[in-house]
Amino acid sequence: MSANQGIGLNLVKLLAASGHIVYLGARNPDLGMQAVKQLKDDHGLDARFLHLDVTDSLLIKAAKERLENEHGRLDVLVNNAGDSHLPRLRQAASDVSHSAVACPFIKPSDSRPEEYRRSFETNFFAVIELTTALIPLIRKSKLGYGAIVNVTSGLGSNSSRAGPEANPDYAYANAYGASKAALNSYTISLATDLKDEKIRVNCICPGIVTTKINGYQPGNTPLEAAKLFLPWVLVGPEDDDKTCQFYSAGKPKGW
Repeated sequence: MSANQGIGLNLVKLLAASGHIVYLGARNPDLGMQAVKQLKDDHGLDARFLHLDVTDSLLIKAAKERLENEHGRLDVLVNNAGDSHLPRLRQAASDVSHSAVACPFIKPSDSRPEEYRRSFETNFFAVIELTTALIPLIRKSKLGYGAIVNVTSGLGSNSSRAGPEANPDYAYANAYGASKAALNSYTISLATDLKDEKIRVNCICPGIVTTKINGYQPGNTPLEAAKLFLPWVLVGPEDDDKTCQFYSAGKPKGW
């Protein structure tokens, strides 16, 4: 998982505290190793740093090789890396003088293809590449089952964004929302594909969380959000039907 801060770091903390072997992925080695040291110094917890940039094919290959060499398998994959580009979008939106939308997204009519490419590169294509690379290791899980958790957003729910009670501002989350909607669609397909192999694949949205990715908007703490992921990360042999689900803030969400 991408986990040197926010929700990811707190999820690593919870899992390590329960005795699980956890690899903390981060693209910045200094920040990643600092997070591992912080967990050890402040909480006495052991986690392993994994140098991983999900947009870098060579680092994905190296990460797979390390996991295979050290364990020969992977039980759970949490795809937590993502980018909303909110700071940049806020600036871009303020630069569009005729835009009257009171939200941090550019109007679709003012959007450029580059916005979509940036969002899709990290939030969609990178997830597919990493997941495809690691599925062979998940198939080798000694548990006899595995789990893939894709961290998504309520902005990826087309039914919520287009419904009668939808927040009209959400309609403007075009590039980010589209990338998360694509991730949700991929999750449905992958869950169907892997169900007979007892690999559970789900989309989980923590709701609004105060983190760097959303410009520290007020919401739940990263620790509160991390706890929402535990039931989907720690699936058991009895959870055959716990797949192809979309949950937001602990409640079922429409696709």
